[in-house]
Amino acid sequence: MKKILVTGANGQLGSELSVLAANYPKYEWIFADRTKVTLDNLDLLQFQLNEINPDIIFNCGAYTAVDKAETEKELAFTINYSAIEVIAKYAKKNTVKLIHISTDYVFDGSSSVALNEEAETNPINIYGESKRAGEIACLKENPDSIIIRTSWVYSKFGNNFVKTMQRLMQERDEINVVNDQIGSPTYAADLAQAMITVLQSPNWISGIYNYSNEGEISWYEFALAIKEFGGYNCKVGGIASASYPTPAKRPEFSLLDKKKIREIYNLEIPNYKESLKKIFI
Repeated sequence: MKKILVTGANGQLGSELSVLAANYPKYEWIFADRTKVTLDNLDLLQFQLNEINPDIIFNCGAYTAVDKAETEKELAFTINYSAIEVIAKYAKKNTVKLIHISTDYVFDGSSSVALNEEAETNPINIYGESKRAGEIACLKENPDSIIIRTSWVYSKFGNNFVKTMQRLMQERDEINVVNDQIGSPTYAADLAQAMITVLQSPNWISGIYNYSNEGEISWYEFALAIKEFGGYNCKVGGIASASYPTPAKRPEFSLLDKKKIREIYNLEIPNYKESLKKIFI
């Protein structure tokens, strides 16, 4: 029985994979939180990988506090770059299949067309820089890796935009949401299923892939959809990013082109509204 190690087990994606695991009993699933796989302690990480001895690694663990990363650069790079280097080296040495999750924040937001996997990267914040460094290390140390870039992840688990909006829309009469950052959300359950589909495919074609739900929207439009499905009475207004300054800059446009993963792995990618509905069932 092949053993799948899932890092970041308590995160949104790790939690969704743990739900799906029951449908795939042919694998032995190891769900590792930060105590079982310690991404900020590289010597311990090396020891833990040897102890677990997986056949497959789904690397969902990451430093994702985008604003905090601006003042915690060293920690962000340790987890998002140095730990990935260790994991990729381990995967190469032990012929382990590695799927590593990355982000749309590797882009600077200056595009006006959906970004494919060949689009130039130019991160504009520390988090994006650390994740891009991790991508480079991953493919350098283990060219057989698959990297999946995703965006605007949400789930029934963990903290995310959808849950924040649900709470605020019940607490307040009026909220404002930025309307000049464009992309597409990703339901973590859809991404988790896509990862398993890729793993089980007879085609293991290494490299970078994009995955998010279909649709081109702003955070404001996403909030309006949440309001619609939740039946909330809260008034939702759109504002410019400049009116809502954050420590880390966000890309203004980071819509991902999913053609490659759709064609190679024959994936049906749902529209964002189709997936968002599931949160409200």
